[in-house]
Amino acid sequence: MEHFPPISEYGFLSDCEDNCLVAPDGSVEWLCLPRPDSASVFAAVLDRTAGSFRFGPSSTHVPHQRRYLPGTNVLETTWHTPTGWLVVVDLLVVRPVAADRRRDDYRRAPEQTGAVGALLRFATCIDGQVEVLANCAPLFDYGRRVGQWEYDGTDYSSLTLGSEDGGPVLRLRSSLRMGAIGGRSYGRLTLRPGESAFASLSWRDGQGPASVDEARRDIETTVAYWRNWLASGRFRDHPWRSYLERSALTLKGLSYAPTGAIMAAATTSLPETLGGARNWDYRYTWIRDSGFMLRSLYVLGFEWEALEYFAFLLEAMTLPGGALAFDLQVMYGIGGERDLSEQTLDHLSGYRGSRPVRIGNGAWDQRQNDVWGMLLDAVDTHIHRSAAQILPPVWEGLAGLVEEAIAREGDPDQGIWEIRGDPQHFTASKVLCWVAAARGASLARERGDAARAERWQEAADAMKAGVLEHGVDERGRFRQHYANDDLDASLLLIPIMGFLPPEDPRVRATVLAIADELTEDGLALRYRVDTTDTGFEGREGTFTICSFWLVTALAMIGETGRARALCEKLLSFASPLHLYAEEIDPSTGQHLGNFPQAFTHLALIDAVTRLIDAEAADG
Repeated sequence: MEHFPPISEYGFLSDCEDNCLVAPDGSVEWLCLPRPDSASVFAAVLDRTAGSFRFGPSSTHVPHQRRYLPGTNVLETTWHTPTGWLVVVDLLVVRPVAADRRRDDYRRAPEQTGAVGALLRFATCIDGQVEVLANCAPLFDYGRRVGQWEYDGTDYSSLTLGSEDGGPVLRLRSSLRMGAIGGRSYGRLTLRPGESAFASLSWRDGQGPASVDEARRDIETTVAYWRNWLASGRFRDHPWRSYLERSALTLKGLSYAPTGAIMAAATTSLPETLGGARNWDYRYTWIRDSGFMLRSLYVLGFEWEALEYFAFLLEAMTLPGGALAFDLQVMYGIGGERDLSEQTLDHLSGYRGSRPVRIGNGAWDQRQNDVWGMLLDAVDTHIHRSAAQILPPVWEGLAGLVEEAIAREGDPDQGIWEIRGDPQHFTASKVLCWVAAARGASLARERGDAARAERWQEAADAMKAGVLEHGVDERGRFRQHYANDDLDASLLLIPIMGFLPPEDPRVRATVLAIADELTEDGLALRYRVDTTDTGFEGREGTFTICSFWLVTALAMIGETGRARALCEKLLSFASPLHLYAEEIDPSTGQHLGNFPQAFTHLALIDAVTRLIDAEAADG
């Protein structure tokens, strides 16, 4: 099997319209165009033959150091070669946006600075002399189609490549003299101290820099954009501040500015188990994430991003004609697409042989009864104090969602983990239906809709009584679903979502049982795979989201010492660039699953801020 870098070793770049992954050796191994959920032009992360773009020293492939320029999503790699030292800066360029032209793909007005559709790679020799190599070999449609580079100027600095099927047209510009063989363009140049070189790849109508000086200006503009954005947030003066800032920058990087959507992750089919079949496409927006997303954005002071994301949610749920769809989907495309039908790409080997590679997500039409609670929690988070100002059609639509949750609460579902086995009466799903009714009643009271407030509160009370009757085992602990006594990490949502107070003995017993019995080396599992009908065989790693939920729950029940110890352990498992995938193998610390993962970073923000508050309250 050919060598793949560890998932945690990839760097993540974004301009809030496109994103890509950069391997430690300087190769861009994941880039999808014209949207991040489109087909790839570089996909070596899923198959070493599926396209990449390396820019770095010709003689050295292991970097001396990698970091983000502070407060940015601009990656800096330092190389120590046998002949000298080289620094490479990688970024997706942002520039001031033209104010006199509206873009058709933007639902709302863009920021004053935005994406131009260009990847910039900039090298500077700082000592000795270093030969810089550029090797750009795109393959369209997930590695299935090759293009033909053609010179488009009078020298060797600019080339264009397109695909026969109407895919994106790519333009490569460089201060290197570039050659071309079919779909591969290549060049090299020796730099001495103080000398710089660049290569830029652009698409859409984007124009990369035409000179080293223009490239420097693009770096300055992009760095300023990210730092100005981060400065608008609120971060605690605390040793863990850098983790909160990196999580915020990652969430911003996973956003899709034209619609306000935020993707669950940048990738598809990075495996939950190496060599296994749990490989999913996460380049969509999950309703499950919405409440956590809005709370995290608000707690860090990013109200504008919260507004844009909330607007996307409303648009995604709106049917032709303007009515809200009561039958919520589990997830939507980043443009609000509803049909996310799944297919496999059998020509790709998969990351370290993990097949199949999937695009689309078969869970899009599953029955998951948690969606109404997550959405109503998001609505309550966003507009509780201004509920009276909700426009009547929107209020009627929200009321329909509450009614749907009440009507569906008695039905079995696939649960929050999208189990592909038989539907069950999952306790967490019942709790989240209660959240929908309780938040709806609260909004109705704030709005002055007394009849609905009373009816929905009665429904919420009845749901709670049902959960307390059927969802608690003989030991006084909440159970995974009504037909077993297993533990499930989703039960940690019971105190987090306010179903019961943290001092309730059933809450405390459940949290401590999960900490003691549903963990490996202290890190939380979602469930035990040997007793949960997932539809698949094989083990899976610990779910980092669940481990951060456990930090939050432990802090809430007063176990701040245990919460801090677990939080410190989780932060120690961050990637070298402070990024997280979906899972962590507790025996090796290896990251597994799609990367970087929004829900993990959301859970980190919630856990760290709550733990800081809890420790402050303890004195």
